[in-house]
Amino acid sequence: MSSDETPNVPTSRHAREAVREKAQKVHAKQSRARIIRGVVIGVVAIAVVGAAGVGIASAVSSAVNKPELTPSNMQDDGVVVQELSAAATKRSTTDATPTETPAAETPAPGAASPSPTTTASPVEIHVYVDYLSSNAGDFERTNARQIESWIGQGAATVVYHPIALLTANSNGTKYSLRAAAAAACVANFDPDKFYTYNHELLTDQPAVDSDGKSDAQLADLAQAIGVEDVKGVRSCIEGKDYTGWVKDATARAAKGPLPGSKKLALNAAPTIVVNGQAYVGAMDDPNEFSQFVFAVSSDTYYGTPTPTRSPSPSPSGSPAPATTAPAS
Repeated sequence: MSSDETPNVPTSRHAREAVREKAQKVHAKQSRARIIRGVVIGVVAIAVVGAAGVGIASAVSSAVNKPELTPSNMQDDGVVVQELSAAATKRSTTDATPTETPAAETPAPGAASPSPTTTASPVEIHVYVDYLSSNAGDFERTNARQIESWIGQGAATVVYHPIALLTANSNGTKYSLRAAAAAACVANFDPDKFYTYNHELLTDQPAVDSDGKSDAQLADLAQAIGVEDVKGVRSCIEGKDYTGWVKDATARAAKGPLPGSKKLALNAAPTIVVNGQAYVGAMDDPNEFSQFVFAVSSDTYYGTPTPTRSPSPSPSGSPAPATTAPAS
């Protein structure tokens, strides 16, 4: 195993720092613009103070009648990632440190044991992420590279579900809710950038019980990763357009059943579901997760039961014998 604590991160430390530095520059520029706008707005406000009563009544009426918005480009309240941009693929292959198990020896999900096959359907992986969850961050950092590899091979389809379970754990700023809503904004306006935005939120997390990023900083990050409709995304994030949707999507997941399963429901973040089976292994062990995915995809191909937890990898790198467990 490499001594690097985050061997599977698809971007180098330098690249990640470059994104954060760009986001900080965007934030400084936007802050200056907001100060200027604030002065102008203050002057205008004095001129129209006589109409304040009518304006307040109109605003209240508009807020009451405002319909709840739902982001587009969603499937089962999640963003489907079936292919990655050339830039993301290049980062994955050139910047990441190899894992203990070489890619050539790691069975691709969707392939039948004992040898890979092209007749198996891609495995479907659903990842429910709360952007304040340290476990969600661990899972992303340690599994991002191999997940990108599976997507690139056409062996897996990954669906990311932004949720908010830790809304109360950010000093009243509701960071968990706001970050999930911001991710939904990016998915709505520029779905091709969602994967990168999701990755940046998970690998540069605030601490639990801290304020977290402000709405302006969340918008700055979206601009820094290169979303095309900067104004639309910024307005969506700072306007909290999809916070209502995040609440409802989280409630739906908590009620269940989760996609592909009969009884599974969301009760923790992250929750990872592979072909309807919940992963309950270590979030920071890519080998254990890959063994689980391979076992699930092989069992799906052969129509045999799947354990709810993958056994420890055998010395040869192939899955250890599976034990039968109740279906979810």
